Amino acid sequence: MERDLQVDEQELGHYRLKRLLGEGGFGQVYEAWDSKLQRTIAIKRLKPQLLSSRPDNLLDEARLAASLRHPGFVRIFSIEGDCAQQSIVMEFVDGRTLREAGKSGPMPEHAVLDIVAQVADAMREAHAARLIHGDIKPANLMLEASGKVRIMDFGLARKIDPQATESVVFDQTEGTIAYLAPELMMGSTLSAQSDVYALGVVMYELLTGTRPFSHLSGLALAAAHIQSSSGLWPFPADTSPGVIALVRAMTARQVEDRLASMQAVQEAALRLRHPAPPAAAPAAPARAAGWLGRNKVRIAMLVAGLALAAGLGGVLRGGNLSDWYQRNDPFFSEATAMQTGLTALRTFERPESLDLAVRSFSAILAHDPEHAAAAAGLSFAYSFKQTSEHRDEAWLKRADASAQLAIKLNPQLALGYAAQSTVRSGQRRLPEALALAEHALRLDPLNWFGLITKSNSLTRLRRYGEAERTLRDAIKIHPTDHVLQDLLGTLFFEQGLLKDAEQAFRHSIKLQPDTVSSYANLSLALQRQNRMDESLQVLQQGLQVRPTGGLYTNLGNALFNRGDYVGAAEAFQRAVGPPFTTNSDYLRWANLGDTLRWIPGREEDSRKAYRQALGMLKPLLLEAPGEATLQSRMGLYGARLGERAAALEHTRRAVDMRPDDPNLRFRALMAYELLGERDLALAELAAARQRGYPVHLINAEPDLIALRRDPRYFDSTTESDK
Repeated sequence: MERDLQVDEQELGHYRLKRLLGEGGFGQVYEAWDSKLQRTIAIKRLKPQLLSSRPDNLLDEARLAASLRHPGFVRIFSIEGDCAQQSIVMEFVDGRTLREAGKSGPMPEHAVLDIVAQVADAMREAHAARLIHGDIKPANLMLEASGKVRIMDFGLARKIDPQATESVVFDQTEGTIAYLAPELMMGSTLSAQSDVYALGVVMYELLTGTRPFSHLSGLALAAAHIQSSSGLWPFPADTSPGVIALVRAMTARQVEDRLASMQAVQEAALRLRHPAPPAAAPAAPARAAGWLGRNKVRIAMLVAGLALAAGLGGVLRGGNLSDWYQRNDPFFSEATAMQTGLTALRTFERPESLDLAVRSFSAILAHDPEHAAAAAGLSFAYSFKQTSEHRDEAWLKRADASAQLAIKLNPQLALGYAAQSTVRSGQRRLPEALALAEHALRLDPLNWFGLITKSNSLTRLRRYGEAERTLRDAIKIHPTDHVLQDLLGTLFFEQGLLKDAEQAFRHSIKLQPDTVSSYANLSLALQRQNRMDESLQVLQQGLQVRPTGGLYTNLGNALFNRGDYVGAAEAFQRAVGPPFTTNSDYLRWANLGDTLRWIPGREEDSRKAYRQALGMLKPLLLEAPGEATLQSRMGLYGARLGERAAALEHTRRAVDMRPDDPNLRFRALMAYELLGERDLALAELAAARQRGYPVHLINAEPDLIALRRDPRYFDSTTESDK
């Protein structure tokens, strides 16, 4: 944006400043007129504080940048001024930055590949001169009307020094966090591959119209880049596999997995932009080895998007693999695809991760139908889909079939038994799930899938001491795994240890800032502690990361407890509506029914919601009649609908099954009060309070207004607190 200049700033020696073009961490850039040479130029006036802190470095770096002759760089003409005020006089480029160009949305692939190839070609010369840029981003790349790209602002450029120990400092004056390679944020020194990473992020942004983790900033953004894999960044559906793989290869988190040079980037981009015709087959097998040896470089370029460059190692990790796999590409690697799928499963709450896992394992099985590990991996992917926003019982049936196949193919494979354990857990057959998990861990004591399945089964079986020991041991093995922290938090929550649960959920978010289930869990732990404002804040943070039905459900609960029934109903309606609609999450419909009852004119809508919830519950209860929670909820929802006999029977069964569960005793209290059984309701009130059910949640329940006016209400609550 152009800005007016003060009168005393309009002259700088024989340069006449005309307008401010922009301002960055190193100074202001002006369009100016060179009266001596009669030409338009650009002048960067460096900030005085930078000169005082780096008096020689900045100018030395400007001189080094001026030595570059590639037309892709903005030429530097001279350095003017004194020690108090220094300015770099440079070529004026008439165009717009890629940041400005990208505001109109994603660019076509061919245009993006042209841009990447041009930048890589120019940076190849800089790296050959042992100069790195350090601040490649859309704002520093100028696009002329002709399509030519010019690289600006070598403000961070410095000599590549193998002995260097100075690491980059990422603040407003030292690069932009969004484009910094993960290793830089962990203390490593700048390198040619950190420029490769930055250009890969730019490429992703041009293709998608947004940078990765655009909702985050500061340390949260840095943590996301450090802890996550670009293999999980989503792309538009029509993005070609080769282009996706190139971005993945340029932005691999581990340096050793990343494209090693700008030359490799340029070659891959050009090959994708101008694909060569398929090479003719060799005339005879005897000549194959010689032909291959003479054409190694050409082959590497022809398979750009798969191998992309010699020695890449892991380029397929997280790419869009399905198209290549379906063509039975000769470069397909079962080991790489297996690693891709298993890595995706570790972030199973992201839908794109599960899709990638399914594609990876399915591709392996297409190549080798007897690959037991791939069958087990596919089972996990299907099981996790059943617990996702788009759950469906069909996923669990497919998971069961895949797990059975894995065990049949290899009875000694731990992964197969862990997969079958996960299926049994989803089917609520918890003793079987635990036995299978333990068998998997006998075969492989460090197996992550076996550890999470065992700890989850123990928690749900209320064997809390064993569950905690299992989780503590697992965390020693996998100290940076957020799923284990989530399970630990759930274990504490189930025992009413709310402070411990809160700490575990916060740790999970710290380990993986974009895991929305942790935000939902943390908000619930805060609600139970009557810290409603904090709970709402956490929910808003989670919704900024990625909206989910679970987050909207917890938001509805928080608003309901504050008496905001209209706001709660809107949140619950979002939880059951597209894109979060499911055919098995009865609780969301029940929450909606609870809330609509208190909004005038919505009584019939409330009954419809309860009937929807009961319809989902009945088949689940047929499969697991011994599940106390299901019995309890059947009793409560039946009471809501006036189904007296069934409601009383289900409520009695639930309490008999788990008399020490405060949540079941509270639902029994609610059911009895709704059915007019005041004496039974008061007994359940005392039992719920005695077992730790929060009194503020009891006081917030509108259905208990009449009960709270009963003189015996005070006696029940105070007696239980003794």
